[in-house]
Amino acid sequence: MGRVIAFNFVTLNGFFKGPGEDISWHRHGAEENEWGAEMLASGGTLLFGRVTCEMMAGYWASPEAIKADPIVAEGMNKADKVVFSRTLKKAEWSNTRLVKNDIGEEVRKMKQMPGKDMAVLGSGSVVTQLAEQGLIDGFQIMVDPVVLGDGTPLLKGINRKLDLKLTGTKAFQSGVVLLSYQPG
Repeated sequence: MGRVIAFNFVTLNGFFKGPGEDISWHRHGAEENEWGAEMLASGGTLLFGRVTCEMMAGYWASPEAIKADPIVAEGMNKADKVVFSRTLKKAEWSNTRLVKNDIGEEVRKMKQMPGKDMAVLGSGSVVTQLAEQGLIDGFQIMVDPVVLGDGTPLLKGINRKLDLKLTGTKAFQSGVVLLSYQPG
């Protein structure tokens, strides 16, 4: 049975994106890339909402990404991916399956299938919907040492309390701290 892990980065005051979808504030250096490459090597399925999928596909499939970070680019492009969207007509990124129906129902089915874990990358509304339904088995949150005046908070609009247990920490030289949690 596969687990669902939500991965995101946030500012110190809890925003996962700034005004205008800005994520340029995230400090992602060589050490974080190495960690990301290790996570991709596990071979799990990546889950996205439409906006994040389009942004990721636009970058990771580009010649710039392949040149700048070939290991992570290869992992992202080869990974099995699912994009949840009611408006997307078809998934263009390699190894990506489009799901238009109920997110919770689809993830419940996927969790019952034998296989590897699934990771939700970014995709704030997908994370909130899955957390609301109790379908997230772990959270990996990279906290950047930056504060923004405005933005979109992680888990925006959640209507239930989530009690979480800290299961691990990792500090990067950039000042970013990875916090790992699981539901309590």
